[in-house]
Amino acid sequence: GAPPPSGAETSSMLIVGLTGGIATGKSMATAWLRAQGVRVIDMDDVARVVVQPGRPALARIRRRFGDGVLHPDGSLDRAELGKRVFGDASERHAHN
Repeated sequence: GAPPPSGAETSSMLIVGLTGGIATGKSMATAWLRAQGVRVIDMDDVARVVVQPGRPALARIRRRFGDGVLHPDGSLDRAELGKRVFGDASERHAHN
């Protein structure tokens, strides 16, 4: 066959998504994977970083939902945002 495009990696990488409900063992599985030397990217951690004060995502959330979704220190009130998004069918559909 044709050679790989210039700059393409020649090794393969397996990418796995770990999902599940509350208390299904995701944290235990992730800890085990890390102990085996597997690189793990925890999307819960990423989701918290991108909405920290001063980040563009938090500014967009504030513009859409107002100051009521922020704590007094300017951080995201995730519980309040959740109530607004999941309590309103039109908001749920807008974010899917």
